Parts: sequence; C-alpha cells; structure tokens
Amino acid sequence: MSSARTSAFADANIADVIEGILEEIRALYTLDEVPWVVGYSGGKDSTAVLQLVWMALDALPPEKRTKPVHVISTDTLVENPIVARWVANSLETMGGAAEREDLPIQPHRLTPTPRDSFWVNLLGKGYPAPRHKFRWCTERLKISPSNQFILDVVQNSGEAILLLGTRKAESSKRAATMAKHEKRRVRERLSPNSRLPNCQIYTPIEDWINDDVWVFLMQFANPWGYANKDLLTMYRGATED
Repeated sequence: MSSARTSAFADANIADVIEGILEEIRALYTLDEVPWVVGYSGGKDSTAVLQLVWMALDALPPEKRTKPVHVISTDTLVENPIVARWVANSLETMGGAAEREDLPIQPHRLTPTPRDSFWVNLLGKGYPAPRHKFRWCTERLKISPSNQFILDVVQNSGEAILLLGTRKAESSKRAATMAKHEKRRVRERLSPNSRLPNCQIYTPIEDWINDDVWVFLMQFANPWGYANKDLLTMYRGATED
C-alpha cells in the first residue's frame, strides 16, 4: 500500500516539511485549553508523532505551554519482555527530560483492571486463547484502559484531543476509515471520535508513508534522549511472533 502513495518529502526539503507540521501543531496547541492525549506504543509511528509534538512545544515560550500533554501507553502485562522494557524505560526517560525542559508532557503507564487481565479471562473465565477471529484481548487489555483514561480527562476538562500515529498508507481499510472521518471534521485537521464523546482525533502524520517515518526518525534526534537507531534495530530484529 505504501508504494502506491507519494512520499510527503517528495520534491521538497524535509526540513521545510517538518517545520510546516511543527507550525500546525503549535497553532492547534495554542488555539484553546483542551488537553491533549498522545497514544504511545513505543513503535515508530507513535514515536514520530510524540517527537513532533515535543519539538513543537519546545519552541514555544514557557508562558504558552499552558495545557498538559498526556502520553499514555498501555502495558497489557503479557507483552514481549523486550518491548515492555523498551516502552517502560522510554516513559521514565521521557518524564525526566520533560521535567528538566519545563515541558507539560506527562507520561502515563496504563494497565488493564484485574477483571480484564489476560490470566483472569483465560483461566478464571475460561476464555479461549486469542486468535485471529476472536481477539478478545485487544479490547480488554489495550483499548479499555486507554479509553478510561481519556474519559477521565474529558470528565475533568469537558473535552480532549487525542493524537495518534495512524497513517493512510498502513492499509486500504485504514485509508478508507480515515477518509470517512475526514468528511465529518468539524474543525480543520480534527476528526470526531465515534467511540468517545467530546474527544477529537488529530493525526499529524496521516499522509506519510513508511519510509517517511524512518527518514524523519533517522534525521531528527529523539528529543527526550532515547535512541531512534536502537528502535530501528529492534524493528529489524522483529519477527511475526
């Protein structure tokens, strides 16, 4: 799918493209007092989005960093140990760097409730092991903790804006879904969230292809001090399992 789409950096200076996105992020951030929530898995796409947000906010004067940016990452407690350790260390490093740089970025490690945990459902409730056509674990272990956090933000603030690393080039189904949401946009670049009331979605790298993500991560240093080259190495060493 990605080969059918044009690079966001084609026939353009990458620095100019990135600066355009940073300006957009700064404009949206300073437009209102609605708190932001960034979905972070530790993967390349969510890392790219968070890195863009970090770079944008870092260029703002301190008096304009007026609202929190919550970075949420859900640990299912049955993750690949290497990935779980990578994300946990990243969140810890991120928190320290944000504090030192006086940025309103607040990392949160979420976990499923005990009743929704993998082993309670598998052994206690007798659920079969997750499979392609019955992925009960995704909703309970990953989506529910994130949704609950966002609902809490909405309850406290009235609204929330969710930033995701979803891209149209990931699949034809994803592109169709994102195109459908685009038609329902009530504000430029913000789409409604059909599952969460008073929550809008912002996808700053939606038009990037896979290569764009890696070019950005390799050419722009990770601002909270994590090594993007190590992330690339982890991807290269990954298997389907």
